Amino acid sequence: MAEITIDTLSVTFQIDPGEVERWIAKDWLRPDGEPGHWHFTDIDVARLRLIHELRHDIGVEEGGLPVVLRLMDQLYESRRQLRRVREALNSVPDEARNPFLDFLRQSGMG
Repeated sequence: MAEITIDTLSVTFQIDPGEVERWIAKDWLRPDGEPGHWHFTDIDVARLRLIHELRHDIGVEEGGLPVVLRLMDQLYESRRQLRRVREALNSVPDEARNPFLDFLRQSGMG
């Protein structure tokens, strides 16, 4: 796998490396490494893409971006938790799982 650096991101997303550094300083991105030697994972790149789209395509002001990112993080965490619940339910015998699924359907959640 190729190493992902700020220079790689700068070219790929046509973004100023200084802007990426600011996003790191604001803790919006959390790559490995240290200033001048950051190394980005695929998750970091996905988050950078999200921030870039929010700022440049959608026009979210910098002051509102922490709120949007926090809400997105909460949404992704909820999805991870629901996935774990689904996996746990799949390991439960039908006679125990079905009443729970019936309850979810009746309450409009399933």
